[in-house]
Amino acid sequence: MSGPHGPAFSGRVGWGRRPAVVVVDLVRAYTEPDGPFALPEPGQAVAATAQLVDAARAAGHPVAWTVVRYASGLADGGLFVRKVPALAAFAEDAVGGWGELALNPSPGEPVVVKQYASAFFGTSLAATLHAQGVDTVVVTGVSTSGCVRATATDALGHGFHPQVVRQACADRSAQLHEQNLRDLDAKYADVVDLAEALEHLGG
Repeated sequence: MSGPHGPAFSGRVGWGRRPAVVVVDLVRAYTEPDGPFALPEPGQAVAATAQLVDAARAAGHPVAWTVVRYASGLADGGLFVRKVPALAAFAEDAVGGWGELALNPSPGEPVVVKQYASAFFGTSLAATLHAQGVDTVVVTGVSTSGCVRATATDALGHGFHPQVVRQACADRSAQLHEQNLRDLDAKYADVVDLAEALEHLGG
């Protein structure tokens, strides 16, 4: 799809001056083999996210985390919990501890509680990042086609440079993961490799 001004898609948003790592929903429900949203191969994404978080901390860049949590009875789940009934695992009184993070935030790193896919929808995340001078959001976590995609898309809408790290995200299948990365890279974010992201965070 090319016109007189070159390709219609896949431009680059690039990196700004001040990145932050946003770890999306990397909780036990996805990373444990018996979790309600268990992923076939979450290990690489967890390990890559840990590397990115360590690099950001070492360079003094902000790190933020997201979790999904609902009130007992799911009153704040709206139609999302009707569409995805397994989200009941994230109710305050649910058993199993599925909403617990697979990696540990450091003291002072915000854990943003959300009820919907995007880390920005109905949360304070954009204001928090803008107040810290952040202009680039490095998106990691799960799942690529769901909360990662929604977060990257909304990051663009909030004026951030979204960078989605290929190895630091995972989905229900490799095919879903790759399809959504291709689409994100075409329209809403730059999809980058782990090595490039680590280089930018360390610089």
